Amino acid sequence: MRGEKDPVQLFEQEKKERIAGYGRDPEFNALSRKWFQESMRRRYPYNFNWLGRPVIQYPTDVFALQEIIYSVQPELIIETGIAHGGSIIFSASMLELVSLCGGREGEVLGIDVEIRPHNKKAIQAHPMSRRISMIEGSSILQEVATQSLQHAKDKSPVLVILDSNHTHEHVLAELEIYAPLVSPGSYCVVFDTHVEDSEEDLFPQRPWCRGNNPKTAVYEYLRCLREEGRTAQDGGVLRMEVDEVLESKLQITSAPEGFLRRLPE
Repeated sequence: MRGEKDPVQLFEQEKKERIAGYGRDPEFNALSRKWFQESMRRRYPYNFNWLGRPVIQYPTDVFALQEIIYSVQPELIIETGIAHGGSIIFSASMLELVSLCGGREGEVLGIDVEIRPHNKKAIQAHPMSRRISMIEGSSILQEVATQSLQHAKDKSPVLVILDSNHTHEHVLAELEIYAPLVSPGSYCVVFDTHVEDSEEDLFPQRPWCRGNNPKTAVYEYLRCLREEGRTAQDGGVLRMEVDEVLESKLQITSAPEGFLRRLPE
């Protein structure tokens, strides 16, 4: 009837207002942070598989990646950090679904300093392996970076996911190499930025800690973009911002301030 709001638009508006409310709710935010800390202490994200392979991620982050992949429909996803392979198999399966829904064909490039033989064998035997390529070596080595840039040549959109060594120096170097590959409207997702906000005893035998982690690297990289500027691989000006709306929606995420969206030209 005339004057009635479209139910789809109404639902989306209600969702938008609800998510904005989460961002203004300090009690809810504090509760989410507390639960995250306790779940991390209990190694909660190590409990899940994707299509038969361990995926060391929070379910909310996996859902966020699904939304991003469907929205962006990347021709290439570059992921640093392979581990058991669940994450790159997840990305490949999302690209398969995008294709089945009439979207473009896409592929995944996984990079890891060490791909253990049993994991490599399982990944290569998986039905999604036809969409996956892998490079073994540190993601910040010149030869690996050169191979990755060559792989990304003439591909668009490109989505980048950084989840390997979580020290400041390493992640900052990854950002310098891989963030310029991100297409306008796409993302560079930097995982484990939560380390900066975590209790000191959560990572006693790791080289990363408060003051030395992915979030500090993100802060420095965004500062460099503002003050010095960077040129993207496509020749455009590289401008990125934290997707605060997505973070408010998730609440539980290992990547607070780590969902970096490249702004359109």
